[in-house]
Amino acid sequence: MKQESTHDFVEKLNETKKKDEENKKRQGNGHPEKKLPNHQH
Repeated sequence: MKQESTHDFVEKLNETKKKDEENKKRQGNGHPEKKLPNHQH
């Protein structure tokens, strides 16, 4: 496993966080009925 530089790690982390935010918006965060349908028990 190759060692990543801290800078690269942080870049990747921020990218992932940004995508998470966008996904939450797209899936109607705070409005469960608007989320994409998944397993409903």
